[in-house]
Amino acid sequence: MTHPHDSTGPGWHGTTILAVRKDGRTVIAGDGQVSMGPTIVKGAARKVRTLAGGKVLAGFAGATADAFTLIERLEAKLEQYPDQLARACVDLAKDWRTDRYLRRLEAMLLVADRSSIFTVTGVGDVLEPEHGVAAVGSGGNFALAAARALLDHSDMDAETVARRAMAIASDICVYTNGNLVVETLD
Repeated sequence: MTHPHDSTGPGWHGTTILAVRKDGRTVIAGDGQVSMGPTIVKGAARKVRTLAGGKVLAGFAGATADAFTLIERLEAKLEQYPDQLARACVDLAKDWRTDRYLRRLEAMLLVADRSSIFTVTGVGDVLEPEHGVAAVGSGGNFALAAARALLDHSDMDAETVARRAMAIASDICVYTNGNLVVETLD
């Protein structure tokens, strides 16, 4: 995947998506910043979507057009495998890895339902986090670390953890801003 500050290509990048699951609630939060190299081109992008009739959340980091293509493919897999998120994600990752067109796409997805969170990548990975939290994008590691600490050492609910962790990430990462889109499943 091309790094957001790679100056070799004109890629538009969406960054920092965080998923948190706690006490039966799943939240995906995404910042609004889209960068083209070192330039912010949009500050209020919507990088989190509700899919499968409100049963699945998906957020993306990476090249925006590539991510939209993957979200469309994921929606088709969810229609093919209703109520089977893991199977839909594995099938998408398999297609992404083997299809000549799809394997050139530069994005990562966080996908969640009420009980599971998955990180889906173009190298065929479908990863389920051990601690009920996952993050992708330039500020992903900052948001992940903050969310894990908040989950372990506070009584905050999932949405509050996600919002606070994203605020911390936006204070640290220049490719992350505080314009959040937050979607929740109870």
